[in-house]
Amino acid sequence: MKATYYQHILNFKQASGTSRGVLKTKETWFIILEENKKQGIGECGILRGLSADDVPNYEEKLQWTCANIHLGLSVLYNELKEFPSIQFGLEMAFKSLQAENKFDLFPSEFTQNNQSIPINGLIWMGTEAFMKQQIQEKIEAGFRCIKMKIGAIDFETEYTLLKAIRKEFSAKDIELRVDANGAFSPDEALEKLKRLSELELHSIEQPIKAGQIEVMAKLCKQTPLPIALDEELIGVFKTSEKEVLLKTINPQFIILKPSFVGGFQGSTEWIQFAEKQQIGWWITSALESNVGLNAIAQWTYTLQSNLPQGLGTGSLFTNNFESPLTVKHGSLYYDHNKFWEFNFPN
Repeated sequence: MKATYYQHILNFKQASGTSRGVLKTKETWFIILEENKKQGIGECGILRGLSADDVPNYEEKLQWTCANIHLGLSVLYNELKEFPSIQFGLEMAFKSLQAENKFDLFPSEFTQNNQSIPINGLIWMGTEAFMKQQIQEKIEAGFRCIKMKIGAIDFETEYTLLKAIRKEFSAKDIELRVDANGAFSPDEALEKLKRLSELELHSIEQPIKAGQIEVMAKLCKQTPLPIALDEELIGVFKTSEKEVLLKTINPQFIILKPSFVGGFQGSTEWIQFAEKQQIGWWITSALESNVGLNAIAQWTYTLQSNLPQGLGTGSLFTNNFESPLTVKHGSLYYDHNKFWEFNFPN
């Protein structure tokens, strides 16, 4: 077996605002496996400034992984505990190599285009006018679940926007999720959660910055609005630590980005601990290209969750790869009238 890797920079169609700043490009890496004239592809989706494996020796670790590919997936996965995005890229690449069609990793009713996956429509931060425009577009496109990033412009403006949506659409018509990306201070968080809960929101992601475990635990106990942990899960590598974290904080939901938590295996571990404690969960992509998004979506379908998932990021980039993944009426489909356009580098 031979393994190679290369980098690909994804360009956003328009700068996308988060509480951590504005994103214009997204770096990603691909691992290509070759064996017996077959090829497999995996994507190592790293997000600088957020991924636990955003470290100076990242590319060296990719080199080492490819040089030691003969060790096999199980050994390499364990060796790469602190590199969850490479773990996921390897899982994907090995699955792809073994598949009849390298992009058909988890054959199902979804890949047969008989079933779809309900997803949330993502509203990026920006001016009030820009956010209003996005909300209108998502509703017109048939989304019944909208996720709005908050915390960049002032809270009152964001609250007014959410209130305007609620005035027009009840909680039965539109499910509203918000993602604070840790923007609230511990002192003000509970008061803001109380106000947001009046708007019948589904949940809020990461209201305060990760790492304040006792404060978050207290917040989850007192909150009138369900809290979903996201960044809090990043960098928790040991199985025992995962269980302790969930038992200590006891959130209402957790959100799993396979590129951040060790792929299918790492995500499954979190799900098992969450379900043991009756904590809800859903899966979200982390701005991967369509290659990574495809793997996440196919795997997510097999979990048979009834919640809308966070898998609507495929259309954000100007230089993404053409794929059968299609969003319509607020759901993700695998359209057989569309084809993959992915050229392996020579």
